Amino acid sequence: MVGRWFRSGPSPLRPWPELERFGPAPEGGYVVGGAVRDALLGRPWHDVDWATPDPEGAARNRAEREGGTAFPIDPERGAWRTVLPPRADTDRSTDGPEPTTVDFVPLDGPIERDLARRDFTIDAMAVGPEGPVDPHDGRSDLAARRLRSVSPGAFRDDPLRPLRGVRLAAELGLTWEEATRDRAREAVEALRSGTLPAPAPERIRDELIRIVRGDRPGDALDEAHALGLLAYVLPEAVEGDGVAQGGLHHLDVLRHQLEALQRLASAFPDADDALRLATLLHDVGKPACRTVDPDGRIRFHGHAEVGARIVRRRLTVLRFPRAVRDRSAELVRRHMLPLPKGDREARRFVHRRRTLLPDLLRLMLADREAARGPLASQGARDAYRTALGRVLRLLDEESAPVRAPWLDGRFVMRVLDLGPGPEVGQALRFLRESWAVGDVRDADEAEAALRRFARARDRATGDGR
Repeated sequence: MVGRWFRSGPSPLRPWPELERFGPAPEGGYVVGGAVRDALLGRPWHDVDWATPDPEGAARNRAEREGGTAFPIDPERGAWRTVLPPRADTDRSTDGPEPTTVDFVPLDGPIERDLARRDFTIDAMAVGPEGPVDPHDGRSDLAARRLRSVSPGAFRDDPLRPLRGVRLAAELGLTWEEATRDRAREAVEALRSGTLPAPAPERIRDELIRIVRGDRPGDALDEAHALGLLAYVLPEAVEGDGVAQGGLHHLDVLRHQLEALQRLASAFPDADDALRLATLLHDVGKPACRTVDPDGRIRFHGHAEVGARIVRRRLTVLRFPRAVRDRSAELVRRHMLPLPKGDREARRFVHRRRTLLPDLLRLMLADREAARGPLASQGARDAYRTALGRVLRLLDEESAPVRAPWLDGRFVMRVLDLGPGPEVGQALRFLRESWAVGDVRDADEAEAALRRFARARDRATGDGR
């Protein structure tokens, strides 16, 4: 099992914020949801949601007043958004100037009616012209770090809400109220059986990536699995539940991947989406490839290639951008590469895998650190780290662009008397790798190496006879 969230217990909340803290108020408007919650927690916020009788007019007025842009985000509901230019505001940002997004949603009737349609009590609070509005006692739940749904039907009203609950619990260190957790699990079962409508893939993707970007993504996804959500969002990953590995591993395939993601997030908090997703799914091909030798040894031949295909397919279903899909799949495909044992091999490794570095090394390290089985040892982990360090040092050394004129297709064509074509590319790749590992240092050595390459190629194809 991955580790559980560290909770220091309930902590004091800030006083209710004044309406003016959230910027100019539209006529009859209330600040609702996350900005109120974050203000009570003393957390920075960048997005503000207003419930107002005239969302379009409020959005246009705000954009005109502050030089922003207003546009509809949900024409059917009448919701509008204003994106304001970057600003420095210590109440909203600890990282310097950022764009502020202000959303305006329709307020049709009393604010209490709007809050009753929301998901969790901690997001069903508002601040208006006459002060705070908290009909569901969300402030008390927030102080107790308790996640409680506003109504028994909250999850059936929007089946994405259980996944959002997992994300909020992870972000804020909340504990699910048991009745809320039971209702979430029932909604997930209805979702998986098809009796509840499926949320749009893009909405699932957005919640998933916010979970994966968090500080404790392994724990959050473990909770999603306990609710049955992971089987809906990433069914291929759940196939690894209970699949024993043995050898280096002390966890089954699923929990090893969750642990690896947690190790990555802890060691490399700057890891991007593609790397985090690849780490989460790096062994997703193992269940389909598992075999057991007569002596009982478990093997997973070809699982990296199979896993890369699964990752590409699943991320396509979830509408991830092509660049994220391609990079995640390639990282999974290459994560089993043996690390070089010497400088020459390390230079070749850097040359051939430069576009995946250093992310590939980070994935490989997280994978190894999450393996603490009977064949694992501290000495082996130290040796692995040494090999990783060798590659990283060479990567730093060779980060400057190469400007040697003989590392060029025109040079290859002149030496080998070739016209443009695939043979030039093959020879140029050979030449550049020879330079990378130190076999070629100047134009004379490059010419000699190219002629040896051509003779070897001719012998292999029979052209030299």
